[in-house]
Amino acid sequence: MSYLFPTYARWDVEPEKAIGSYMTDKNGKEYLDFTSGIGVCNLGHQPAKVKEAVKKQLDSFWHVSNLFTMEQQEIAAKILASAAEMDAVFFSNSGAEANEGAIKLARKATGKTKIITFENSFHGRTFATMSATGQDKIKQGFGPMLEKFVYVPFNDIEVLKTEMTEDVAAVMIEIIQGEGGLNVGDASFFNELQKLCTDNHILLIVDEIQTGIGRTGKPFAFQHYGLKPDIVTSAKGLGSGFPIGAIIGKEYLKEYFGPGSHGSTFGGNPLSVAASIATMNIVFQEAFLKDVIVKANLLMTELQNSLTSSPIVKEIRGLGLMIGIELTVPVQTILSELRSNGLLALPAGDKVLRLLPPLTISDSELEHGLSIIQTVLKEYSKTAV
Repeated sequence: MSYLFPTYARWDVEPEKAIGSYMTDKNGKEYLDFTSGIGVCNLGHQPAKVKEAVKKQLDSFWHVSNLFTMEQQEIAAKILASAAEMDAVFFSNSGAEANEGAIKLARKATGKTKIITFENSFHGRTFATMSATGQDKIKQGFGPMLEKFVYVPFNDIEVLKTEMTEDVAAVMIEIIQGEGGLNVGDASFFNELQKLCTDNHILLIVDEIQTGIGRTGKPFAFQHYGLKPDIVTSAKGLGSGFPIGAIIGKEYLKEYFGPGSHGSTFGGNPLSVAASIATMNIVFQEAFLKDVIVKANLLMTELQNSLTSSPIVKEIRGLGLMIGIELTVPVQTILSELRSNGLLALPAGDKVLRLLPPLTISDSELEHGLSIIQTVLKEYSKTAV
């Protein structure tokens, strides 16, 4: 009997230890980890500098509350805001909380309530973020959603134009729809989106929960497209496994999030902030990000060269070290076979294999993971056609 609610379809793998790009289970089996804790452990498991920073904070204090001024929060906020080319930060515990806060901030700053999001989007599992999510399966059984959310097709600028009415507070978008199938936005679509928001005085919220903190080879994925968002949300990779999220906004938004407007007991926890500073000081280095792009190009090229002719591979897409392999067969069986062969990977919908290796992964580890993927897909395709 388990005393846990069965909210997760758990794998038959129980971790014993994880370090670098590898995880070892209770039975002593070693796995190459292409999940990174669902895009959380961007520096791999147990990065030394992050561990050192957290240990130092452990000897100082763990929690005092946000009634106190904490220098480390100011340092973390400055690094994060500067990397996003923005001005103000609110620290939360998670990505869902960051998105929840972004929705509150957009409504308060504009005095409007309609928010446009996109089909197949995913923004979280609180009521507001569930309402913002463009996937019906996330909402089933929970009754009426929060009102005033409208969903339009991703990459369809003409449909979006029809919804840009006077009552719109914001457009909320992912650069890559991670949970929705690894769908990558078009540059032309983003350019038109930015112009529409600017011309109509509508806030642009970019959800960078999974795509941010170096995952795509830039601090944030929106920077590949020259977007100028009003609000950006971050989490996952921000703390290397310690729970932390953030709302990042423009200077003018500060007046709408004054004392009493928003808060979080554990948001900006000293241990998580220490982890985030150490993480960002590594990830936001130019040389580090260039190396991510080199690795990403290597992985994508090898995948394209070796898998495009497979009868069960429909398309390979992604940006940086966030790659989706769309299959013609259900992905869960493939994931099980990959685990049997020592590789951990993720789904993105029913038929997309999602790869999120650590940004610190070596070329030899990439080649090893690629070899496992090639072998499994080749063997499965023999029986699938």
